[in-house]
Amino acid sequence: MPETFRVALTRDFRSDDGTIGWGDIGMAELEAEPDVVWEYLDVNETPLSPGALAGYDGVMVLGNALDARSLEGADRLKVVARFGVGYDTIDLDACTAAGIPVTITPDGTRGPMALAAVTLLLAVAHNVRQKDRIVRERRDWSERYEYNGLGLPGKTLGIIGFGNIGREVSRLLEPLGMRVLAFDPYLDAAKATGLGAELVSIEELMAESDAIVVTAALTPETRHIVNAERLALMKHNAVIVNVARGPLIDQKALADVLAAGRIRGAGLDVLEKEPADDDDPLLDCDNVLLSPHATGWTDQLAYGNGSGCVRSLLEVKRGFRPSHVVVNPASLEHERWTGVPDAPKTVA
Repeated sequence: MPETFRVALTRDFRSDDGTIGWGDIGMAELEAEPDVVWEYLDVNETPLSPGALAGYDGVMVLGNALDARSLEGADRLKVVARFGVGYDTIDLDACTAAGIPVTITPDGTRGPMALAAVTLLLAVAHNVRQKDRIVRERRDWSERYEYNGLGLPGKTLGIIGFGNIGREVSRLLEPLGMRVLAFDPYLDAAKATGLGAELVSIEELMAESDAIVVTAALTPETRHIVNAERLALMKHNAVIVNVARGPLIDQKALADVLAAGRIRGAGLDVLEKEPADDDDPLLDCDNVLLSPHATGWTDQLAYGNGSGCVRSLLEVKRGFRPSHVVVNPASLEHERWTGVPDAPKTVA
């Protein structure tokens, strides 16, 4: 009899009634696979404690962090499938040393998160939050004249981190005829030009852009990449949107320039601390639109991310190396993967 392939979903996937809170995330294909069972972890903690992953062959991770101690006792664990693209909460070095590949789901995230960025950008540029409050709070409608928006057609768009999501943002806004500036140290100028963008320094991007969208990955090098000095370079009428990770922007410095009216406004799907502290000065700024790290959460994102995770889990279950997308490829050099073939494109 084949050994059962056991899969865990971190507890934060579970809604109060026991169903998956995201709706349909493509689990039907996993459930249809012979000799596979899945269940929620018993604990909802971050990082996961030693022994929490014991007895599982694969884990689908939402928000819970994994560190080196989380892998203690997880002798059967063969793959960590991250529901999304951010992996700053997962100890890649520990996973690599244990021969555990970590996969992400860029195909499921790209479109919904790019649309989230555009949603926030348009809302901030058109002062939607302020205009909603005029109506909702039954204020004098003459106030609307104080909130003329920023027209984006023909203006300059700056994108920090010109990867999958950043490029999709550029594509979605192409009909507006904006000049696109990109800052990305991993991209060469010729490639950027081919994608319709000018590769520039981050200082030039901050100074020349009318609208800035942050879509970079969070690394030690990119933490506070948008700092006080760079915020000071922004045009007075410019806006900034962040749909990536909160610590990419120095939040205190941003709150200062927003409170002082130094820039037009900001749209933030992410914060340095989530949830925000009650006394966070950003919460008192009228010119910032905030979301609880959920603007891009749609049925399409849920299914795309989930089915991407399922694909990784099934590839490993069927005796292949996971193919999409392994962020710590050195893990596959571990002896446990010796002789294991790459997954064919038809798998999952």
